[in-house]
Amino acid sequence: AQDAKVQLTRKGKHCCNAMAGTSAKMPVAAMKLLLVRPKVPAPLDPNFTPLILAKKNYLKAVEGSGTFLEWALPRADGVGRYKLPVFADDDANIDASIYLAGVLIQEMMWQRSASELLLSGPTKICEALKVAFSIGGAYEYEVLQMPKVCGTPDKAFETKIVPAPQLPAAADTPQVCGTVANGCRLAFDLGKSDVKTVAVNDGEVLYSKETEWDVTNPDPDYHFKVITDALKLAKEPLPRVDAVGGSATGTISGKNEATWCDIFPNVPPDVYQAKVVDIFSRITKEVAGDVPLKVINDGEVTALAAFQKIQKGNIMGISMGSSEGGGYSNADGNLMGWINELCYIKLDLNPEAPTDPWTKGNHRGISHMYLGQRGATKLAAKGG
Repeated sequence: AQDAKVQLTRKGKHCCNAMAGTSAKMPVAAMKLLLVRPKVPAPLDPNFTPLILAKKNYLKAVEGSGTFLEWALPRADGVGRYKLPVFADDDANIDASIYLAGVLIQEMMWQRSASELLLSGPTKICEALKVAFSIGGAYEYEVLQMPKVCGTPDKAFETKIVPAPQLPAAADTPQVCGTVANGCRLAFDLGKSDVKTVAVNDGEVLYSKETEWDVTNPDPDYHFKVITDALKLAKEPLPRVDAVGGSATGTISGKNEATWCDIFPNVPPDVYQAKVVDIFSRITKEVAGDVPLKVINDGEVTALAAFQKIQKGNIMGISMGSSEGGGYSNADGNLMGWINELCYIKLDLNPEAPTDPWTKGNHRGISHMYLGQRGATKLAAKGG
């Protein structure tokens, strides 16, 4: 704990030591503002410390500071923007600003993706965050994954400090999804434990099955065969196939490309580019020929289904299985061009919260350890 108070000097700038290294440790000085437990503790996890309570308490404490940190997260089809009130560089609570800003930037990255991070604000805070979002920093995992997420694995992620006028304006590219489901259609959902397949004829479900698979298998041909075989079985009750729809975890491009999907975690990068990026198009051609295909993130399917059901927009959807999927549809029921990988955002600020296998121990309190199967299994012993 004492080490978390230590400050380091890099290139003549003062920055928080807790943001260097491979894990974002909360400085002791920040704990008094950010460690806020619910009034009614979780019976099986009494030290659960939700981020939302920390943020509310922080915003109340920082109110009236008049100092702000702004950031921009550009991506191919948009820009994420945020403005956070912060404590001044000489304020005793500066570590709370640095830590919370890091968590919120990480959250926006996994919500929308980013090719780079642009910072503008107080010098000490910006310098500390630049260290955190660099190789060797607390958010090295995000720095290494974002180029893959954006489909530009050869372009390194950069963090820059710029004047506020140079920050690009917020921008999104809404994506309209079809709502017609007549005719003969095949569908698949790729989860971390099984492949779900469905056949529908004019809205009537003729076939539905779950097929177990091993997502850790490094051979893309194995994955191709499992999915293809499952869809061929689903196809049998249909007189024809008019279209194929699918969902999967990770980043799916507008061209149905598996830009970055963590259901293929052990496929080597060069093999991934050659055999996984276009796997959905190849599977569809093998099973149904040249029919229309649409694949989106699994959490986005949940948001779109909710819009169809209640006919109201601005919906956040969450799908819970082996992991957790998230999605958001706007007031018109359209997607926003975001990646919605909400399973990677921080939910619990408890310094002793569990690590997780998908970020390989780089973070604690990540969402999918609470919303999904792991949320149940990690508490099973305590629950009896």
